[in-house]
Formats: sequence, structure tokens, C-alpha cells
Amino acid sequence: MPDNAGVLVPPPLIAAGVIVIGLLLDWVVPINALRAVLPTGPRMVVGIIVAASGLALLVPAMRSFRYAGTNPEPWKPSISLVTVGIFAWMRNPMYVGGILLLAGLAVLLASDWILVMTILSTAVLHFGVVTREERYLETKFGEVYRRYREQVPRYGWPRR
Repeated sequence: MPDNAGVLVPPPLIAAGVIVIGLLLDWVVPINALRAVLPTGPRMVVGIIVAASGLALLVPAMRSFRYAGTNPEPWKPSISLVTVGIFAWMRNPMYVGGILLLAGLAVLLASDWILVMTILSTAVLHFGVVTREERYLETKFGEVYRRYREQVPRYGWPRR
């Protein structure tokens, strides 16, 4: 058995696909809803805030992985389990950050289709990456990961 999560698609390829397909659809089948709903100035402000929020999750998460000496790429082996910093608040800050970054980019570019594709890509990310990573981490780190999973929410919102 390989020492990795066996993700279906690497998350950077999911993001690239969202952007390319979204822009292509904007060109072929324009909707222009974001332009109609948000004038340029407010749209830029909203887009920057959403994208910056994504980066505010992504950057410290990447630094935590590098500091711990483990691979942030889910197609490579996990050397250690990172549970500190932003990972004490949510188990998947890089994925939440990436989704926010894509959504912010969609708003900035007034790309309705990038926004739609971002929303649709969350299912691919969840089922094709996150759940596979969770199985892998439980197998690799056992009880330590199970305790962490019970204490820290997957995407940051509290459990009921």
C-alpha cells in the first residue's frame, strides 16, 4: 500500500480546472450576474476581502507544514501530524483557504462561472481528497489522529 492519501485529483489541479473551465464558460455562455449585482468598486472590495481571507488560512497552514517537516501535498507521504496553529481550529485550512481564494478571484473577475465551478468543486475536494486523506491519516497515525479529529472540526465550523 502506498504511503499517501491516494487523492483522486491533486487540489492545485482542481483549482486550475475551476479557473480554466470557468473562464471558458464565461466566454462561451456569459451570465454577467456578478456585474449586475455588484458595481465594480464594491465588487473589488468584496473580492479582495474574500481572497485575502483565503490567503490568511493558506499561508500559515503551509508554514505549519513546512515547520513540522511534513509534506503539504496530499499525494506525498505525511511525515507528521500537524495539530498546532491554525490546525488547532480546523483540520483543513488549506482547502477552506483555497475555496475562499477561488471565490474571491471569481468576484474580482466578475466570473460567474468560476464562482459556480468553485461551488461544484467542493464536492470533488471533499470526496476525492479530504475523506481519502482522513482515512489515510487514521491508518497512519491511529489514536492520535482519532483524538484530533474528535476535537477539531473539519472545516472550522463547530459541530452540533
